[in-house]
Amino acid sequence: MVAYLKSYAVGLLQEKVIKAKKHLRECYLCPHECGVNRARESGFCRARDKIILASYGPHFGEEAVLVGRNGSGTIFFGYCNLRCVFCQNYELSYYGEGELISPEKLAESMLVLQNHYRCHNINLVTSTHFVSNILEAVLLTAEKGLNLPLVYNCGGYERQETLTLLEGVVDIYMPDFKYASLEDGQKYSCVKNYPEIAKKALLEMDRQVGGIKTDERGLAYQGLLIRHLQLPGGLEDTKEVLRFIKDELSPGCLVNLMPQYHPAHKAFEYEEISGKLSSGEYKEAVRFAEQLNLRLA
Repeated sequence: MVAYLKSYAVGLLQEKVIKAKKHLRECYLCPHECGVNRARESGFCRARDKIILASYGPHFGEEAVLVGRNGSGTIFFGYCNLRCVFCQNYELSYYGEGELISPEKLAESMLVLQNHYRCHNINLVTSTHFVSNILEAVLLTAEKGLNLPLVYNCGGYERQETLTLLEGVVDIYMPDFKYASLEDGQKYSCVKNYPEIAKKALLEMDRQVGGIKTDERGLAYQGLLIRHLQLPGGLEDTKEVLRFIKDELSPGCLVNLMPQYHPAHKAFEYEEISGKLSSGEYKEAVRFAEQLNLRLA
């Protein structure tokens, strides 16, 4: 049984919804801790109290353990609690493109992904700033028969208290671990203390769900899957990221070392990341990960 159904059965999910909705009046969902009443104004992420749904549907470009035969049921949200200068979805993350919807509509979308598309999971992409609304939608789906693993797909900039709210609800955590460098987090994502906050978040996620567990079809139903997009010239930073995963997290955690960086959005304003990643840099990173005996996606 998926995590949120267990919590629903004992009344815990209902309690989490009540706690989470307080953040719509005074928002401390993420490490920015803006404290704004989102019915009246927005904070760093620019999101208000209603969900912005950019798109939803089966996605076949995710990791193999999520995709299977019918795809990962991805739901893309507008806005983000990071401002990455190289963001490839900047229309969504910067400008909040999408439709304003209710938790009821989000719940309906999840059920369509399960019952119509037969997706293998519900993959909530860039969802941190809508945790309150999402928990309410999950409660509604629990009452209507949703039984797919829930994937929390985020940028790694997470607040411990929010992750505690998600314990017993999320089955699979899929965070980015973007940088080990404090300076890079500030320069390229406009946030303070990214490495410190991301490391604490990863440790908490690992405590909750541990390494990736798969069924007889090879599909993940629980665990931690970490993504790292390697930047041009960032090999040493990538190695620091990989060392942390090796030294501090469960050996079963899955790592997707991603080579598909290309300059997008404002990346051309930064000479050092204005080109593509070289094949040599990526091959060296993969060799290093293999030497550490990391479990690579």
